[in-house]
Amino acid sequence: MSYRAIENYGIIGNMQSIALVGMDGSIDFLCYPEFDSPSVFVALVDDKKGGRFQIEPQLTNMRVRQLYLPDTNILLTRFLAEEGVAELTDYMPIEKDGKQPNEIVRTVAVIRGNVQFKMRCQPRFNYASSTHRTEISDNCATFFPADHICPPMSLYSTIALKQDSQDVVSHFNLKAGARATFLLGGVHSKEQPLEMELIGRRFHRTAQFWKSWIAKSNYRGRWREMVNRSALMLKLLISRKHGSLIAAPTFSLPEHIGGVRNWDYRFTWLRDATFTLYGLIRLGFVEEAEAFIDWLKGRLGDDAQRGPLQVMYGIDGRQKLDEITLDHLSGYENSRPVRIGNAAYQQLQLDIYGEMMDSIYLANKYGHSISHSGWQDVHRILAWLGKNWRRPDEGIWEVRGGAKEFLHSRVMCWVAFDRALRLALKRSLDGPLNVWRRTRDEIRNDIFTNFWDDELQSFVQVKGTQNLDASTLLMPMMRFISPVDPMWLSTMKAIEKRLVEDTLVYRYEAEHTHIDGLPGREGSFTACSFWYVECLARAGQLEKAQLLFEKLLGYANHLGLYSEELGSDGRHLGNFPQAFTHLTLISAATYLDRALSGTNNAVWR
Repeated sequence: MSYRAIENYGIIGNMQSIALVGMDGSIDFLCYPEFDSPSVFVALVDDKKGGRFQIEPQLTNMRVRQLYLPDTNILLTRFLAEEGVAELTDYMPIEKDGKQPNEIVRTVAVIRGNVQFKMRCQPRFNYASSTHRTEISDNCATFFPADHICPPMSLYSTIALKQDSQDVVSHFNLKAGARATFLLGGVHSKEQPLEMELIGRRFHRTAQFWKSWIAKSNYRGRWREMVNRSALMLKLLISRKHGSLIAAPTFSLPEHIGGVRNWDYRFTWLRDATFTLYGLIRLGFVEEAEAFIDWLKGRLGDDAQRGPLQVMYGIDGRQKLDEITLDHLSGYENSRPVRIGNAAYQQLQLDIYGEMMDSIYLANKYGHSISHSGWQDVHRILAWLGKNWRRPDEGIWEVRGGAKEFLHSRVMCWVAFDRALRLALKRSLDGPLNVWRRTRDEIRNDIFTNFWDDELQSFVQVKGTQNLDASTLLMPMMRFISPVDPMWLSTMKAIEKRLVEDTLVYRYEAEHTHIDGLPGREGSFTACSFWYVECLARAGQLEKAQLLFEKLLGYANHLGLYSEELGSDGRHLGNFPQAFTHLTLISAATYLDRALSGTNNAVWR
């Protein structure tokens, strides 16, 4: 077994930080104290230099099982062998009032036998670029980063700790029924032994928090376990402080092993906004939806370099996300460069205006009405878009091969004006409705005139080409075209012929078109695969949709989590776990379930 495979990890978190825990009991990724803070452990990106926190039982011919305790984000890793069985429980404490300490709790217990363990805590602060000083006193070790960019951290333990250079180690033995606990987090005001009673209370409160939260889901349909796991994972990616959602907790996990498509996803994309609201609202999570809406409203007043809106923002709404390379890190399986930050924040991506307007529309449909000042911001944004919708841009896939006239960008510009008109009419809001209606219809005519290819009998990715793009699958989902329109059905056939392998869908033909300006290839894009399933369901092909959906569920990892892409051999690629994938899973599952139950008569958008 390759423990370092992307799919062989689970995640724990507290809606502020997230750690990736491998099946070998090693925390190989942690950015602290925030999602987008510099890393403390990043062995996943550089196995030698990155640092880790590993608790390893010394068992021969060991088998490993990893699972979440039901309806929680508490991770259990079980080690099984003839001479003994041990369990490692990992979680980050959650308190209802949000005042929980930002800590990782790791408890190892022996179920059977007499088991030897090795523990090594090996922090490598600031993306493994900073040295640190280590001090040990009793059962507490404190790490002091030299550059002061990262905060100091302490490791508290119920067993003795020893210093090994700048690392902390422990070799210990536990008999059946015994346990040892480690707590890694901020430095307390004074050193004190771990209070096991307190740790026990934190465990039960954390478990109750997750169980109570997922119980609020109103989804009772098919594939409930997978839908709930997706919701629980998404909750981990939503900032408790800001209400924003990060795309993934990791950076620079490759879309192709050894390739250069390695990006930082620890930011909030406006593109995810619609799917986030859609998914949360469909499942009944009103509080999270309203918090995200509040965060989105804050972006309406921002002015970006390329237009009123920016493609992505920091979790706190900051605009500057400079991209740099970390040349001292080898990259996941030597996939370089290793990047942090994301230069795509400076791109022009016109589709975000449609996603933003669709989000505003959904928020007004299911939540509070837009404010007067918010509606004036919409006026301002649409006035700009009315003058700029014809511009070439970098599009949904954030290509780095130059701006082009992308079909998806045009469709979403249409969505922006369409949703504004719907909202104005439903809420009796003022505005230049005739101008918006004229622009909407002009965009629609442009799409049917310039993005339809008679030879292919398909809509094409870029004006003047015969390239295909899986983002076209959003056309019926955004209600631009009927899911049974002959032009759409022939488009889907073309996509099936060139971009679909069974249930796996590629974004575009990267190796042939070079549309993204990058060498090499990539895996299938799992979110597109879920879009494909939903399009089949909307077209009435329910039996095929169900079969492919259930096959697609089989590509999840052992915990029900998905990365961004799947390789040709089925291995997970790209940043992990990815919010967008799980959002599209929820959308496909809820629509398909309703269709199979004959209850899809309600208008969702």
